[in-house]
Amino acid sequence: MSAEILTEPTGERLYHPAEEPHFPEGHSTPLGFWIYLMSDCLIFAILFATYGVLGHRYGGGPGPKELFELPLVALNTTMLLISSITYGFAMLHMHQGDQKGTLRWLGITACFGLAFLCIELYEFTHLIGIGAGPGRSAFLSAFFTLVGTHGLHVTFGLIWLAVMVVQVRKFGLTIANQRRLNCLSLFWHFLDVIWIGVFTFVYLMGMI
Repeated sequence: MSAEILTEPTGERLYHPAEEPHFPEGHSTPLGFWIYLMSDCLIFAILFATYGVLGHRYGGGPGPKELFELPLVALNTTMLLISSITYGFAMLHMHQGDQKGTLRWLGITACFGLAFLCIELYEFTHLIGIGAGPGRSAFLSAFFTLVGTHGLHVTFGLIWLAVMVVQVRKFGLTIANQRRLNCLSLFWHFLDVIWIGVFTFVYLMGMI
């Protein structure tokens, strides 16, 4: 029995479904962004570890029980968590091809994110105003560094959000814009997870 040698493929080999065409210029973006998020995780892990070491060194100054206002921090946490939900609605409208709905929910997300930043800036200003700045003790240095780094990430997230609003308005929900919005979604939810850690480890445990 002679073996039949196939020189031509017997059928079309589909590497990508028809509804998800392959764009070589963008296929590595998610992988690269995950690598970035992992590097960010390492940064925050170091900051959490630093706060864990220095968080009880008050230098004769005030501690968390004297400085933190839990109702204000709880309100701030609510702002950021709601912004995560509203971004989820933006993604739902994006997958439906609804450009106006996507822009509307992105705008709402930006408002909640801005509210979070304003409350955080008020807290920092209040602490510095009463003499509890980052130079007062090791505890406050670690606190301002950890919380401030997260706030800086939120600031960059809001700038990125504003850029995406302009991009979607100008070019619509193109494949490239959808990919960028997906990356921003990962970043925004990542900031929520980090903040839950800050709220628990810094504020709640500091009040115990």
